Amino acid sequence: MTTPGTPLVELRGITKRFGSLVANDDIDLSVAEGEVLALLGENGAGKSTLTRILYGLSRADAGEIRIGGRPVAVDSPADALAAGIGMVTQEFSLVGTMTVTENLMLAGSSLGRVDRRAARARVVAAAERLGVPVDPDAVVERLSVGERQRVEILKALIGECRLLVLDEPTAVLVPADVDLLFASIRRLTAEGLAVVFISHKLHEVVDLADRIGILRRGRLVADLPAEGLDPVAIAALMVGGSTTAAGADDEALATAVGLDTPAATPDRAPVDTTGPAALEITGLTLAGDPRPRVDDVTLSVRAGEVVGVAGVSGNGQTELVAVLCGTTAASSGTVRVGGTEITGLDPAARLRAGLGRLTEDRRGSVVLGMSVEHNLAIEDLDRFRTGPFLSRRRVRAHAERLIERFDIRASPADPIRSLSGGNMQKVLLARAIERDPTVLVASQPTRGLDVGACEYVYAQLRALRDAGSGVLLVSEDLDELLGIADRIVVLSGGRVVGELAAADATREALGVLMTGGAEARAERAA
Repeated sequence: MTTPGTPLVELRGITKRFGSLVANDDIDLSVAEGEVLALLGENGAGKSTLTRILYGLSRADAGEIRIGGRPVAVDSPADALAAGIGMVTQEFSLVGTMTVTENLMLAGSSLGRVDRRAARARVVAAAERLGVPVDPDAVVERLSVGERQRVEILKALIGECRLLVLDEPTAVLVPADVDLLFASIRRLTAEGLAVVFISHKLHEVVDLADRIGILRRGRLVADLPAEGLDPVAIAALMVGGSTTAAGADDEALATAVGLDTPAATPDRAPVDTTGPAALEITGLTLAGDPRPRVDDVTLSVRAGEVVGVAGVSGNGQTELVAVLCGTTAASSGTVRVGGTEITGLDPAARLRAGLGRLTEDRRGSVVLGMSVEHNLAIEDLDRFRTGPFLSRRRVRAHAERLIERFDIRASPADPIRSLSGGNMQKVLLARAIERDPTVLVASQPTRGLDVGACEYVYAQLRALRDAGSGVLLVSEDLDELLGIADRIVVLSGGRVVGELAAADATREALGVLMTGGAEARAERAA
C-alpha cells in the first residue's frame, strides 16, 4: 500500500528531446490511488511521449518515475507491468482467432507449462473485478469493439495493475459501451486503481475526471481539479487562451469540445427540395462473403444539407465511401450527383462531375514524396498546363492563394510529409472545397485531430453547406454528427437501419440503432 499522502505514481522533471524538438519539458505530474487524471493537449503537445515514457516504450532524457514514493526504472513495458502500470491504446493487440483466455495467456505467458484452467479462472475473476461479464471462451474476432476493449483492460488487471493508462478509449465506442466503460472505471477507482485518461471529448473528461493536466508544446501548463470546469474554458487552456482559428465560429467550437448544438440555425435558408439532389444513392450494393459489405443502400443529400452516417466501425462505412469515390466498383445500384449518373465513372471523372472527397486515410490521399503545392494541384493538373508543360508559376500562385485562404501552416515547397495531421487535413479540405463541389463526401474528417483543428474542419463544412453544397459526413464520433448534421442515417451490417433528424437524435437513440437493438425489437414484435 502507498503511504497516506504519497501519490501512487509521480513523474518528476521528465524531459524528452528529439533533436531540437523538446517533446516533454521538465514535467512534474502525479496521480493518487483511486483518482482519474485526464491528460489533455493538442496534437504534438507531448501526451503520447509522456505516456510512452510511463509505460516503458520510450526512455526520458532526464527526470524520474516514482511509485509509492520510491524511484523505479521503467525501461520496457515488462518493467511497467512489473511496477503495476498497464496501458490500453486505441489499436488493440489481440489475436482474432484465439479465445479471450488464450489471448490473456499469450500476454502473460513465460517459457514452461501453462495451466489453462487456472488462466480461465483468472479471466473470470478479473471480469468480476471489472464489473462487466466477459466470456472467457469467446473467440475475439467475434466480439464487438467494446468487448475487445474490455479484454485489453482485463489483460492489465490480471497483471495486478495499480495504474491504468487509457488512450482515447471512447473513440470507437457506441454510447452504451461508453456508459459501461465509465461504470467499470468508477468501480475500479473505488477499489483504489488510479487511471490516466486521454481524450479529446471534453464533456466526457469533465464527467469522469477528478483532476486535469494540460500539456502545451511539451510543458505542463495546468494541473487543476475537474469539478466545476467548463469544456470551452478547458479548450482555451489547451490551445493557449483562445481556440478561435481562421474561419472558425462558436458553433464549431462547441462541437469540437463535445457539446451538443442544434444542427440548424434560425437564419439559415431552408433546404431546397425542388431540384435534383446533390447526391442520390439508389440500391447501392457491394458484394461480399458471406454477406454484402454494402447492402441495398438508398439515401439522398440535398443541396445545402449535411447528412451524417453513423455506425459501429466495420459496418460498411469504409466500403460505402470507396464505392461513392470510385475506388471500388459497385455490384449494383446507382449514384447520381446533381442529377447526373456517375456510377460507372472513374475517380477523376467523378471529381469533374462535382463529387468532392475527403477520405479517412489522409496520408493515403496525398503523395508523401511531393510538395504542398503539387498536392494541392494534383487532382486538376490540366488547369495548370501551358501546352504539354506544367506552369510552375501558376501552381505556385494557386498554392499561395489556398494556403492563405485555408490557414495552412506551411510553405508551397514544403514536403507534405512534414506537415502535422491538422495541416495535412487542411490541404485536403482546400483541394476539395476549392473546386466548389456539388456534394462533398467526408469520411472521419477529424480523426486524430486536436480541438483547434477539429474546430476549423467543422467551420469549413458548415460554410460549404451554407454556400449550397451537400455534405455526406461519415463519422464514428456521435458528438460530431449531432453537432453538424441535419439528418443522421445509421448503417449496421452494410444496411441503412434507421434515420433521425439531428434535432431529435440522441447518443442513446443512435447507439440502439448502431448495435441493432431497434431491429431486434421490431423482429420480436413481428
